[in-house]
Amino acid sequence: MSEYRTYAHPYIPNTVPEVREAMLKEIGLSSIDQLHDAIPDSLKLKREMNLPPAMNEYELRRHIEALLAKNKHGADYINFLGAGCWQHFVPAVCDEINQRSEFVTAYAGEPYEDHGRFQSLFEYQSLMAELVDMDVVNVPTFDWAQAASTAIRMAGRITGRRIALLSRSVDPDKAKIITNYCTPVMEIRYVEIDPVTGKIDLDDLQGKLEEGTAAFYFENPGYLGIIEDQGAQISELVHAVNAISIVGVDPISLGVLEPPSRYGADIVCGDLQPLGMHMNYGGGQAGFIATRDEETYVMEYPSRLFGIVPTEVEGEYGFGDVAYERTSFAQREKGKESVGTQTALWGITAGVYLSLLGPVGMQEVGETIIQKSQYAANKLCAIPGVSLRFEDTAFFKEFVLDFNETGISVAEINKRLLEVGIFGGKDLYSAYPQWGECALYCVTEIHMQADLDRLASAIENIVCKN
Repeated sequence: MSEYRTYAHPYIPNTVPEVREAMLKEIGLSSIDQLHDAIPDSLKLKREMNLPPAMNEYELRRHIEALLAKNKHGADYINFLGAGCWQHFVPAVCDEINQRSEFVTAYAGEPYEDHGRFQSLFEYQSLMAELVDMDVVNVPTFDWAQAASTAIRMAGRITGRRIALLSRSVDPDKAKIITNYCTPVMEIRYVEIDPVTGKIDLDDLQGKLEEGTAAFYFENPGYLGIIEDQGAQISELVHAVNAISIVGVDPISLGVLEPPSRYGADIVCGDLQPLGMHMNYGGGQAGFIATRDEETYVMEYPSRLFGIVPTEVEGEYGFGDVAYERTSFAQREKGKESVGTQTALWGITAGVYLSLLGPVGMQEVGETIIQKSQYAANKLCAIPGVSLRFEDTAFFKEFVLDFNETGISVAEINKRLLEVGIFGGKDLYSAYPQWGECALYCVTEIHMQADLDRLASAIENIVCKN
């Protein structure tokens, strides 16, 4: 039941009676109810909705601000949550440049609206390619999960095979996205990890590699922070069945860790969020894909690639799409994958971050993270009942703490940490119930020694007073 209103709603457009009359007349109708005739009566609400009176603009603002004030974030509390969205230092110039109007408003970067966006993305691609030691990098995907999914589908098209192996240590949420994105084109199967070291079980991998395998996807460092030092062996096993080795990587680790291309990766992908992007709920994520400059790989990228060419003016260069015909922009429904709006603005941001730090800066950040996370792990494991789940395995930025011997659940520990202004590590029980009470802690360059000591003191108080 809808009644024809005689007033304009403050938050619903085109509700001025005269405007509605004109719109209805234009489409040959006399009533809004006629627009709803196609909806079965059984689905219609046959009464007035019991809604509160509309607030004026000031009242609404006060109401929303009061709701938002209930949130606590990384600037309010000390934060040790990571698991795919990490708190890193963001240089002010990253925000300054990515908010420039010529970048924010350059929706698709077409010539009539582009003011340096093509060049900025080319520079980003060049910097990123140097970091991962590959030749070609795409315009960013929406996130790491999409980058990994697309990389797997690229491998399927290149090899003509349908089976993709996935390490069990991949973030379970990411694994679901990969499965959803690749089905039914690819069949996803899992390779187990060693329960003692957390590394990939090479025997299980070898047993599952077969002639129909298109690719094996693993991450280094992985979701659990583990540094996979078997990369070369893994790639050799994968290549032995003529499959493609795909490695996911946290790019901020590459100032101190060897890039995957050095141990046999054919496709490298990962997350750009650590490179100058603030943590956001439901946004602020971007992924990348990188390969060698080989036609076999380049022509399977579904997303845009920007290149540089000389113009007819000597000494002048232009920037534009490479092999545009690959994309669904050119082929529409016949494209390899549908590519629409992308997170290109975050590519520019990552380019700014990488240009600021350079190789020496990236090394310093990586070393700082390793030192601080190692200090935190040692400090926390000195608490009675607390230990590292994979104590003999090297890690980067994140590590798994085992609280089983404390007799307190991770949920309870995190609840009590919140009371003293600390976000504890991610509870891993739902993802890895066989481990019992374990949590994934994240330590980055933003944590001071006082923060780490405060965390250890708070957990010790919780454990010892239980």
